[in-house]
Amino acid sequence: MIKRTFIVLAAIIFVFNACDYFSKYPGYDKTKSGIYYKLIKFGESSEKAKPSDYITADIVYKTIDDSVFFEGRRKLQVTKPTFKGAIDECFLMLAEDEKASFIISANDFFKKTLETTLPDFIHEEDPMIVDIDVIDIQTEDEYFMEKEAFLHWIEDFGDYEKVILRQYIDQKEIEKEPTESGLYHLTIEQGNGEKVFVGDTVTVHYEGKFLNGKFFDSTKRRNSPFQFVYGRKWQVIPGMEEAIGRMEEGERALFIIPSQIGFGETGSSTGIVPPYTSTLFEVELIEIIPGPREKDMDLNKYD
Repeated sequence: MIKRTFIVLAAIIFVFNACDYFSKYPGYDKTKSGIYYKLIKFGESSEKAKPSDYITADIVYKTIDDSVFFEGRRKLQVTKPTFKGAIDECFLMLAEDEKASFIISANDFFKKTLETTLPDFIHEEDPMIVDIDVIDIQTEDEYFMEKEAFLHWIEDFGDYEKVILRQYIDQKEIEKEPTESGLYHLTIEQGNGEKVFVGDTVTVHYEGKFLNGKFFDSTKRRNSPFQFVYGRKWQVIPGMEEAIGRMEEGERALFIIPSQIGFGETGSSTGIVPPYTSTLFEVELIEIIPGPREKDMDLNKYD
């Protein structure tokens, strides 16, 4: 009788746990490392990405209540996960042309992967949603062979860009000198004096244009300011990072970003911005939320 009672209780506990497992995030399965995942689109290839592969993917970061706080196409090299539940594991679960939704620890993502603090809109115990749509997967050898061939074909474009940029500077009668990197910083409205430091969470509006004035991206047109942790990887192009590092909270400025600190010799991963193309960014630094700052240490790269 005791044995039968024990079996019944064990069965009840198993059913309860199973119900909790399947109802926590309906439609999602769970990996051994604790990541919840849901495959949205199947690819034709069964070969998953491997560490050191280069992946081009459309990535969306959302809060658990489906509020988007980052969206963009990125090309990145996948690495072996350094801890259980790391976002790297999500990339390694997918093949080319596959799309999936993942639920991971926001605390781990920001503190372990990005090595910063959580933004104010996410609590420490909250998970976050990551949607990944894999466009292309290349081995490390394929990536560098393609890059070498492309650079050989396009080697004279760098000089062409310099001519076009100089013509623009002369036409607009811009007298201010660029920074050492080649960035032009033209203030439109002054800020309040507060500068951004590595690890701060910043909120910005920006409009990206070509030198001919044609738009290629605008948070204002989407009515969706961009918020990110300043100084961390996978966030913005180097020229934009330098631009924001030179701004004050509340400032609005126009930046001319040459390709060497912009979208570079390959252009944007979306294909919208061509290789060796200087761009214009009008940026408004709306808010700075201070992150951890070490005492007596200058964490602003551009003072």
